[in-house]
Amino acid sequence: MTGTDPQPYLDLVDWRRRVGDLYRITGPDAVMRFRGARDELFRTHPQSPIEPEERDSFTGLRYFDTDPACRVTAHVEPGDDTELVIDTGGEDGAVRYRRVGRLVFTLAGQECRLTVLSLVQYAGGLFVPFRDRTSGRETYGGGRYLFDTAKDTDGLVLEIKPGSSEVVLDFNFAYNASCAYSPRWACPLAPPENHLQVDVRAGEKTYKD
Repeated sequence: MTGTDPQPYLDLVDWRRRVGDLYRITGPDAVMRFRGARDELFRTHPQSPIEPEERDSFTGLRYFDTDPACRVTAHVEPGDDTELVIDTGGEDGAVRYRRVGRLVFTLAGQECRLTVLSLVQYAGGLFVPFRDRTSGRETYGGGRYLFDTAKDTDGLVLEIKPGSSEVVLDFNFAYNASCAYSPRWACPLAPPENHLQVDVRAGEKTYKD
């Protein structure tokens, strides 16, 4: 983006709105409709993280088959509110978060824990990046995102009941950070405390073999 041309900024607003709309798709075939609409958005939108020269040949993102066992109930424990700094490796430098909670759940027969982060600098919200034993093999080596409420990517992923510390998480919607598609992007990736010792064979795979 440049400081003089407003069009990229307007396109980014539209991109985020359209991404948020994907997470409000409902119905028994919501996962497949979500994936089809997301592919179309990645293929056609000017703010797509796919390189412009690759979009004409883009045939869609790669996903695991939907697995109902990867939709789990989690208990939310309080965080310690300590600060965590994640280096993106890009021009934006480090991003500061606070540990505001911890998700505790069982997946693939093992108890798992994921720290819930809240962005300090901008917009707040809740953010959960993670790695698992598929990372670097079937999925992006830097890990994936479960949801980021500041980017409106939680609607189909995080089911909340007001007043309850139990939530439902759906790993079938786990997705790659933009840096998985192109080196021109820099992204905050999962800290060591969010490295799961299970295979999460759900959600998005690597962009390319």
